[in-house]
Amino acid sequence: MAAKKASPKGHKALEAGASGSAKSGKGSGKLAARSAEQITEMNISPEAPPAARSASKSSAKAAAKGAAKAAGKAAAKAAGKAEGKAQAKAGKGKGGGPAAGISVPSSFSLDSHSSATRIEKDSLGELPVPAGAYFGVQTARAVDNFPISGMTAAHPAAGNGLLIDAYVQIKKAAAIVNHELEMLDKPRRDAIVMACDIILGLDAKGQPSTDPEVRRRAAALRSQWVVDVYQAGAGTSFNMNTNEVIANLANELFAPEEAMRVRGDYRFVNPNDHVNMAQSTNDTMPTAIRLSNLMALPKTLAALELLIHEFNSRGRDFRELITTGRTHLQDATPITLGQIFVAFADCLAKARQRLKEQPSRLSAIGLGGTAVGTGMNSDPRYSKKVAAQLWKQLGFPIGNPANIIEMHNSMADQLGLSAALRALAVDLNRIANDLRLMSSGPTSGIAEINLPPVQPGSSIMPGKVNPVMLEMLNMVCYQVIGLDTAVCGAAQAGQFQLNVMMPLIAFDLLHMQTILTSSMKVVAERCVRGITANETRAQAYFEASYGLATVLNPIIGYSAAADIVKKAVKNGTPIMDELRSAKKADGSPLMSEAELKSAFASRRLTKPGSLKK
Repeated sequence: MAAKKASPKGHKALEAGASGSAKSGKGSGKLAARSAEQITEMNISPEAPPAARSASKSSAKAAAKGAAKAAGKAAAKAAGKAEGKAQAKAGKGKGGGPAAGISVPSSFSLDSHSSATRIEKDSLGELPVPAGAYFGVQTARAVDNFPISGMTAAHPAAGNGLLIDAYVQIKKAAAIVNHELEMLDKPRRDAIVMACDIILGLDAKGQPSTDPEVRRRAAALRSQWVVDVYQAGAGTSFNMNTNEVIANLANELFAPEEAMRVRGDYRFVNPNDHVNMAQSTNDTMPTAIRLSNLMALPKTLAALELLIHEFNSRGRDFRELITTGRTHLQDATPITLGQIFVAFADCLAKARQRLKEQPSRLSAIGLGGTAVGTGMNSDPRYSKKVAAQLWKQLGFPIGNPANIIEMHNSMADQLGLSAALRALAVDLNRIANDLRLMSSGPTSGIAEINLPPVQPGSSIMPGKVNPVMLEMLNMVCYQVIGLDTAVCGAAQAGQFQLNVMMPLIAFDLLHMQTILTSSMKVVAERCVRGITANETRAQAYFEASYGLATVLNPIIGYSAAADIVKKAVKNGTPIMDELRSAKKADGSPLMSEAELKSAFASRRLTKPGSLKK
């Protein structure tokens, strides 16, 4: 809502008809026909075994002979007819989504596992690249150099490619703004924007598509981000991986000449010169860290909100159930189970507020600073315009910092998010431990609450049920605390105008949000929601607690109350029994039954107030 109201103006929408030639309906028709033939060649997951890939390729080629020709003619006719209408509507949309008149492939050949290769050249020389890969030579070098963890930015632990999404959004915004500033021509702009929209799985209005095939295609393209999480400093390899995938996809689908529609041919769209125009790894990576975590934050907050709701619900359920409080793992003064659970909820509400404060800092981006923050090779207007374009694309406020150079070398804002996530994890860990202790037993522990059983707890002890959801949450919290330590170390490891540890920060922050989000959701749904109280046990703890003697301080004094507790401990008797038998110096009862009833009324014991002597 706010974004619509305050979103900057002056950015034209993506024009329709973004083919390589972009000259006529005939050109688009040829493109559609070519795409129909090309995409029918192979429709198979890159994870399939070699035999399956081979068989699929053979059958696909056979089928293509008959189908591609007819499909191509039909597509060409439809595309040519739509071209004029599309051009007439150009500039009316929001600047996203595959434009009318363009045939978007229904599948891709992603056979980067094949032994076939193509030769590409970079500044260090030639290198073989998998023939079916959309990535190029610089990515291939990084794959060879960093066979470290096997994890990439597409890994589920990193939010299933949120860093990829953020980077592709940056490339799309840059192309639109560079064209507006007359640095990038329209055919290349359109090709880059279309390729980005395909990768992002957007519909014609620039919104996430509901078409299963579009979503499947976008998910499959994630396999082309192959650089390991632990890579070259700053993330140059990841930036180039992104540039190369976008360039190859743009060229294959939209290059103006057939000879240019080959992966590895960068004459039309070049990864460095066009996709990376007015950018550097040094300003795109910190921006992508900010954007990807802003994109992840709503789900984290939603899961936290659900957990807060469930704790408050149990607080209402247990508001009248009194038990004993515990300090130093020893009996203390009375408390209700409802008060305990509401305190859990309120603690997490404070964590929620800390997380809600993060966007105000993370939404300022340093795009346009290029190498060291000075803006070399970018138009003076670029920085503000690209922030405005990203605001338009993402739907949440994006702005510019007071000092872009500072944004390059400081990771303090990212560390602030990490600290907020760590604080949440610390409190979640404590709460999980309390719940485990409160449910311990059921015969030899505290057992004043009952956790819902979700699975058998032992392979050898029949009928045993363990607090497995809370044990899982403990593990997640320890991991988050460890990741925060890594982020803290990496944040201080920058030198001069750049922090080269950004790839680690990028992965670890998304990892923290991902596992906290998932764990809070399942703990809320499969644990806290089903907690019940053992009322008999809780009442017994209340009545037997030596902490009850605290109420006697204003009535008989601290020393006399301490003597009562000592006798109760020595005799193993309840406080109430010792009080009934205690006498004054004149032999009269220390406290009458009426005084005992008034002093130990359960509701009075859990609220502010005291009895006077």
